[in-house]
Amino acid sequence: MLAELGFLTSALSLVIALYATIASLYGAQTHRDRWVHSARNAALLTWPLLTAACVALIISMVNGDFQIEYVFATTSRSSDLFFKITALWGGQAGSLLFWSWLMSTFSAVALLLSQRGERRKLLPYTITFTMATLAFFLYLVVVVESPFARLWQSPGGEVTSAVLQPAGTMPAVPQDGRGLNPLLRHPGMVIHPPLLYLGYVGMVIPWAFAMAALASGQLGTEWIRASRRWMLVAWLFLGLGLIVGGRWAYDVLGWGGYWGWDPVENAALIPWLTGTAFLHSVMIQEKRGMLKVWNMALIILTFLLVILGTFSTRSGIVSSVHSFAKSPIGPPMFAFLASAALISVGLWVYRWQRGELASEHHVESWLSRESLFIFNNLVFLALAVAVFWGSYAPVFTELFINEKITLGPPYFTSVTAPLFALMFILMGVAPLSAWGRTSGARLGRAMLIPLILALAVVGALFLTGMRNVGALLAFFLIGFAGFVTLYEIWRGVKARAQREAWWVAAIRLFGRNRRRYGGYTIHLGIVVIGIGVIGSTLFQQETQRTLAQGESLTLGGYTMIYDGLTRAQAADGRIMTIAEVEVYDGSRLVATLRPRQDFFPEAVGMNSMTIAGNYSTLQDDFYVLLVAWEEISQAGATFKVYLNPLVNLIWGGGLILMLGTLVATWPEPDRSRIARSVRAMDDARAGRIQAGRA
Repeated sequence: MLAELGFLTSALSLVIALYATIASLYGAQTHRDRWVHSARNAALLTWPLLTAACVALIISMVNGDFQIEYVFATTSRSSDLFFKITALWGGQAGSLLFWSWLMSTFSAVALLLSQRGERRKLLPYTITFTMATLAFFLYLVVVVESPFARLWQSPGGEVTSAVLQPAGTMPAVPQDGRGLNPLLRHPGMVIHPPLLYLGYVGMVIPWAFAMAALASGQLGTEWIRASRRWMLVAWLFLGLGLIVGGRWAYDVLGWGGYWGWDPVENAALIPWLTGTAFLHSVMIQEKRGMLKVWNMALIILTFLLVILGTFSTRSGIVSSVHSFAKSPIGPPMFAFLASAALISVGLWVYRWQRGELASEHHVESWLSRESLFIFNNLVFLALAVAVFWGSYAPVFTELFINEKITLGPPYFTSVTAPLFALMFILMGVAPLSAWGRTSGARLGRAMLIPLILALAVVGALFLTGMRNVGALLAFFLIGFAGFVTLYEIWRGVKARAQREAWWVAAIRLFGRNRRRYGGYTIHLGIVVIGIGVIGSTLFQQETQRTLAQGESLTLGGYTMIYDGLTRAQAADGRIMTIAEVEVYDGSRLVATLRPRQDFFPEAVGMNSMTIAGNYSTLQDDFYVLLVAWEEISQAGATFKVYLNPLVNLIWGGGLILMLGTLVATWPEPDRSRIARSVRAMDDARAGRIQAGRA
């Protein structure tokens, strides 16, 4: 019954999304508001229908309805309730349904917030583009790969899957399911995909507003105000998804790192980079009326990269621990990508050739803020191109020269390192420049204090024994960007603190200009992440030793003693081999760690997982992996141990990033409305006074 309900509501959502697409387009072309209103109501109706479909699938997974193929493939009787629920996005078909539900949710919120003011003029085409995208993903859910397909058995014993019962078959109901891939049974992996999906789906909304502006000719700043906050929220979710994915890799994949330039993770990084470029350059259009062509191009490019990343993950064209198995959705996704590119670029070129995207001003000085922002954009675009080529080189080389050439981490490190260095330089210089014109002397004076502080940090590091020239240069550039940000915040607080307390001045400063100081907070988060990356990359130490019980090894001031090995079986059926080790900092016992290896005897394919034991401080992370052990005596075990300096700053920087984005996206008070209210109160007071005198 639940399978029928889920399929029916998702199919009905597909029909309604198609109707909303056609009705909104017709209403926009004929200027008939009742058709647009009907399309809006239809678009809003997709949300409760898809919610019902998701709930039906979740209940089926919780209850163990293993006749549903997706439930059989992603859950088991021994699975925890938490993993049964989150299996909704643990497989291909369920994640497509989850994507569609998120798309419907975002679309509904965007349409509800676009009912007033100038934004209302964008509504018809916004419905068209959001619903067309939703309809495509619902087509995949309903027609190509349904999560509600059930297992059926023929008289000959052959088992097939289909939504409707094939003739001559009977239901096939397995006694138990396979359960999630062991690598997915981790809190980080449970959080990681939804964050990426929120980022991916969120970036569809700015694209829809941009396309609505191009299609309707409403090319003022309203589409920017409508899309900027959506882009910022999507950018945050995508960035957090990348950080949480790094944490998952750090905890589960067992190689002591958090970022291996995996093609699928790169596919999420690339639109994050182009989205970052848009968030910077859109300020130039708002302030100076420039880069209209460029901003439209960035929005289109970001959306197409989102669809390309989704296509790469689900078509099997790239090999990754994160990708789904090959499936029939590859060709329709490629067709959708090509169609979206043709329509988007066509509208963009049409308006460009008509001169409707012409800039209102031009760059007056190479040291102006808009000029430095343009350089910043070029750096982000160069990073995106470099990562794109490194990720898809195997695909292109196999396609054109019939030889798969893979570019590994050394390529990415050598190409992106100078670009990231340039990014931190611009991050430091751009906030100190002015709009329009900036003299070199003025900019030099503004840079003096941050430069002195950054040099002081490098000097202190040198005096404490650091001799790595690359690290000293990196810390100087990151320090310069960080001190510029702090200096700008300090100057703002100082100006207000002359008439109020420092802490009050700081709160009011952020409250009165949330976008600017939220952006500064985001910069601080990037700086903290950069420090963590440099420390954990350039100063990582590692060793591997086989220890008998009671023996020890030393790494970076820590001593680890191996105490013994135990075996245990968890409630979900996995067999755990657990080593117990004590970690000493000098002579002081600081932690007892239990690195382990989990074996899942019932799992299909990858059936083991290495779980590290780690002792974390702000300064470093002592990270222990159980590599091998003596099966007979269990007296000896082999460990691989890493010391990762400053790695925890990466996760802390992500929290600062989130805080800054919340500040930047929080709605600012409507100052015009406040002014009107104050005037009305003054008029009312004056009226009462005049009446009293009379």
